[in-house]
Amino acid sequence: ERMAENQAEKRSRRGLLGFVFGRRGLWSKKCTADNGNKTPMRSSNASAPCTSNIQFTKSPGNELNSKKLQEYKVSPEPIQNQNQTQIQRPISKPLSNQYPNNNPGPVQQQARKVVPRESIGLSGELESMIMDNQKAKGMMFGNLGNLKQPGTTAVGNQTTVQNSGYGRKTMEGERQTPVRPISVSNNQDQSGSLCRAISTRMDPETLKIMGNEDYKNGNFVEALALYDAAIAIDPKKAAYRSNKSAALTALGRILEAVFECREAIRMEPHYHRAHHRLANLYLRLGEVENSIYHIKRSGPEADQEDILKAKTVQMHLNKCTEAKRLRDWNNLIKETKNTIASGADAATQVYALQAEAFLKSYRHQEADDALSRCPVFDVEMNTKYYGPIGYAGFLVVWAQVHMSLGRFGEAVEAIQLAAKLDRNNREVSMVLRRVQAVTAARSKGNDFFKTGRFQEASAAYGEGLDHDSRNSVLLCNRAACLFKMGQFDRAIGDSTAALSVRPAYAKARLRRADCNAKLGNWELAVGDYEILRKETPEDDQVIRGLMEAQNHLVKRRGHENL
Repeated sequence: ERMAENQAEKRSRRGLLGFVFGRRGLWSKKCTADNGNKTPMRSSNASAPCTSNIQFTKSPGNELNSKKLQEYKVSPEPIQNQNQTQIQRPISKPLSNQYPNNNPGPVQQQARKVVPRESIGLSGELESMIMDNQKAKGMMFGNLGNLKQPGTTAVGNQTTVQNSGYGRKTMEGERQTPVRPISVSNNQDQSGSLCRAISTRMDPETLKIMGNEDYKNGNFVEALALYDAAIAIDPKKAAYRSNKSAALTALGRILEAVFECREAIRMEPHYHRAHHRLANLYLRLGEVENSIYHIKRSGPEADQEDILKAKTVQMHLNKCTEAKRLRDWNNLIKETKNTIASGADAATQVYALQAEAFLKSYRHQEADDALSRCPVFDVEMNTKYYGPIGYAGFLVVWAQVHMSLGRFGEAVEAIQLAAKLDRNNREVSMVLRRVQAVTAARSKGNDFFKTGRFQEASAAYGEGLDHDSRNSVLLCNRAACLFKMGQFDRAIGDSTAALSVRPAYAKARLRRADCNAKLGNWELAVGDYEILRKETPEDDQVIRGLMEAQNHLVKRRGHENL
């Protein structure tokens, strides 16, 4: 049986597009926290596959350290100070559809006593651990799980992460985009409830029930901490691992959730809900074969619709493979969108493939937009899950997107990491040399420009364009040099080329508008200034340029009517 699992896992690693589709996954059903009740399995099927080579970077969300919690586990001796005031926190009765057997046990009736003074040290230490954990993260993350991302759009219980906060510094000191922090979940006082729970000697089942309450109420950080506390006391209970996986999924920490589900299944190979939860996670990651494997072992938790979703994702993945083989970039863009929409919404390699197709089509802004929707995990987690070669392939695409938009520092960082992970990859070596050459040319040109040597600066930017002919920042910088030298027609050509790959590039549009104004092309100048006015209504330079161009246009039309 274990051999069958390993074969299924190996088959999943081999196929579609090498590094791009080395792993598969599906649309996650809404998960509910387990109450530890598992439906017995009719057949003696083997446990789920537990692959070892999968992941990216360590997720910024640091859970409570299980070993440390174990060290602070308190023995169940009675509380000494009987004069302390007693406080009760009623535990609400679980919903029948959330806890299948509706039998949480007598622990629900249990009253909670105030911690005696001699126990304050434990509670304070645990509270400090939780607060340090939240401060380390600094923010909450949505279901696509990107830690420390610069912007999010909330949709229901999910948060779509927008990677738009990269700072950019170009030749003329382009304004840096600030990174917007993501608001932290409310009910932060729940961390104190965890401390009180531990300090009053609650057993792990009580902690699990408290975690289920927080999960049900959307307090996923608090639920995760409670499940961690239960695991620290009883690390061999599969239900705690499965529930922790649900909380991690809700926080967008998909790869960590996979590992917790695997551990739950290792402990209890016939755990239907854990199999079903893992099947959904694999489907979201685009790993269809693994998803189907676990769907078939989910017992009554799964239905025929789950299989149909998995097969739909597989169909679109196959079309992606064929489109890339034919170098049909437009069709590849279409099919990657269909793959994501049909359920593989956390499949990092599918987003990378989509971005690559946009780059090949010289649609650089859209390539960046595609990767901004991609879930971002830390390097350690990505490398662990996807393997160093798989993650290196993703970094190659990221480096090219960074470079195309002038984020040269990020491009160098990404491709150097890829080179460390996959030293013998020829594509990595080629992209590394190109990124280094373009970055060096840009720095050289900037130095010349700052000293007023515009001819040399223009030549330096041209050297960089020899390696990356559609680089929007180098084109715009060379246009600035040409403008300074009075070569307005050539400057318009470079500005237009930059806008063709990056339509929202305001600096290139302003450069073109100024050049057209110098040449007396007032209609064209007004058109660009009006677009800029909508985007930056308080920019004085744009306002002055627009007013001047409009006045000249009115005068010209007046003379023509005489």
